[in-house]
Amino acid sequence: MEQFFVQNSHVILRLSVAIILGMLIGAERILVHKEAGMKTHALVSMGAALFIIVSEYLSVLYAGVNGFNPAVIASNIIVGIGFLGAGSIILQGSRLKGLTTAGGLWVTAGIGIAAGYGLFSLAIISTLLVLMIFVILNMLEQPLLRISEKSLNNSEKIES
Repeated sequence: MEQFFVQNSHVILRLSVAIILGMLIGAERILVHKEAGMKTHALVSMGAALFIIVSEYLSVLYAGVNGFNPAVIASNIIVGIGFLGAGSIILQGSRLKGLTTAGGLWVTAGIGIAAGYGLFSLAIISTLLVLMIFVILNMLEQPLLRISEKSLNNSEKIES
């Protein structure tokens, strides 16, 4: 059993980094009461890393096959996550909800891709930047949203 872990330590490390970074982003989403949390972001990140690792193995197995392009797998991850993100966007009244969730899932897949390729610095830096965007911009947005709500309520009162 120990030999299994030693032989696969690079895969375990890549997947684990992807999961941990996805969980960090998901934890922030939970703290602000959003739909997609730790499990969703961890799965998206790990899934993207898994597909990249598979594409690396396939590129070794099919190195001599004409027309085989493992980069297609990475591009299809991005397309697939786009569909997942689109499913998280809903229209409530005159407002779109879930756009940040969709964007977060999309960038979390990118972080998983980076971890899958073993680009740990890029994955970690990207995670920190995403968390900065979510946390700092959320603090900056709150006063703007209150001003916007007041403005909207005032214009509705004038029209009535």
